[in-house]
Amino acid sequence: MVSRAYSVAFQGVEARSVEVQCAVTPGLPAFSIVGLPDKAVSEARDRVRAALTSMAIALPSKRITINLSPADLPKEGSHFDLPIALSLLAALEILPADVVETVVALGELSLDGTLVPVVGALPAAMAAAQDERSLLCPEGSGAEAAWVNACQVIAARSLGDVVRHYTGQVPLPPAEPGEVTTPAHIRDLRDVKGQERAKRALEIAAAGRHHLMLVGTPGSGKSMLAARLPTILPPQSAAEALQTSMIHSLAGLLDEGGISRERPFREPHHTASMAAIIGGGRHAKPGEVSLAHNGVLFMDEFPEFPRTVLETLRQPIETGEVMIARANAHVKYPCRFMLVAAANPCKCGYLTDPARACARVPDCGDDYLGRISGPLMDRFDLRVDVPPVSYTDLELPAAGEGSAEVAARVAAARTVQQARYAGARDVLCNADIQGDLLETVTAPDAEGRDLLLRAADRFRLSARGYHRVLRVARTIADLDGSDSVRKPHVAEAVSFRLASLAVA
Repeated sequence: MVSRAYSVAFQGVEARSVEVQCAVTPGLPAFSIVGLPDKAVSEARDRVRAALTSMAIALPSKRITINLSPADLPKEGSHFDLPIALSLLAALEILPADVVETVVALGELSLDGTLVPVVGALPAAMAAAQDERSLLCPEGSGAEAAWVNACQVIAARSLGDVVRHYTGQVPLPPAEPGEVTTPAHIRDLRDVKGQERAKRALEIAAAGRHHLMLVGTPGSGKSMLAARLPTILPPQSAAEALQTSMIHSLAGLLDEGGISRERPFREPHHTASMAAIIGGGRHAKPGEVSLAHNGVLFMDEFPEFPRTVLETLRQPIETGEVMIARANAHVKYPCRFMLVAAANPCKCGYLTDPARACARVPDCGDDYLGRISGPLMDRFDLRVDVPPVSYTDLELPAAGEGSAEVAARVAAARTVQQARYAGARDVLCNADIQGDLLETVTAPDAEGRDLLLRAADRFRLSARGYHRVLRVARTIADLDGSDSVRKPHVAEAVSFRLASLAVA
């Protein structure tokens, strides 16, 4: 007799179904696991044996074989402990086999039978719902998995609780979703003195999810501005929050099962490796670009990042997804993010200060910003010079307009875009539009088109740059409450495209 339980193997954000088969047959006593397990899965036999011993369940003096099907799919992670234990208990007729087959299980076993939380409970619940099964997981993962709300989630503290539940002795209640976290912002745009043009660029970038480059001397407020970007972004929709949380679940970043509607804000250090930014490693884990999905990726000291890391950003920016190709894995992750980069104008940072500039001006600036390739720089919709703030500006009172007022305008513009693109696939905001839709919704009036054509000819805009100016102009029109794109909108979009210091 062969008993069966079910679990999942993770390939990116996709959870593939795995059938855990158990056969107890006559022969020399042995406990083997087959089906392409990694080291953590192979060691499950010792954890399962110890957990059953703690429950006074002795394994028979027979040959126990666990097969993880399909056999050609790599099985990685300690979450296979629980389904292996379930299939074995069903084979020993301690649990009813027909009930075990209706469950997708994942969880790590301690030697005393306690269930340890594991990553990936949220995508596992999605897979269980698609297979029309319930999900069994550790108590610490139940609040996270229950967010799917499409399948029953049973969260147990120990293997003994699982046995008592499925034998009808002490039924466990279904898990409840964790709380939606809404952290209070302690930062506000009102904290920034001066820099009105940079604030305007932040507002446009937030309204249309446009990529933004900030270039200015040290201490001019680039990082301060970027840190306040989350305070003006609209909250994620339910679908976006679920997408983002699935990635964060695989990375083990969900806190106590709580799902946040706040958009991610990732700020990796410039010494980060390519695997840390793009994703990869031994198990092809998501990188910063995927962890920033539906949010912001802020890269301070942009030219200081390794050139190979910067160049790998080009494709994810265009496609909104990244393929991690390794010898043993090909994994695709979504990565539709807003890139905000900050840089000094040169190595010392004082290119525009005659009193402090070095003797290599202007070559030092060309060499430093030249680390950013032309094709990558062409992908920034908005380029802003951030001049130093004078001492007199620091003595001025706080600005009258703070994050709340700007966030209201951004939310209104996003609402207009959602209504406009309601029937379009994979288009959520102006940064996503392309093809015929781009020509339809961004077409400027006659004066605006004439201005754009003259600017494109004068400054040799690429086709990509031309279309990005149109997208930004559409966002400016949305913020202005205008149904059509007019000449002032195009003029402002062109001005942000041609910032002096940001042109490499």
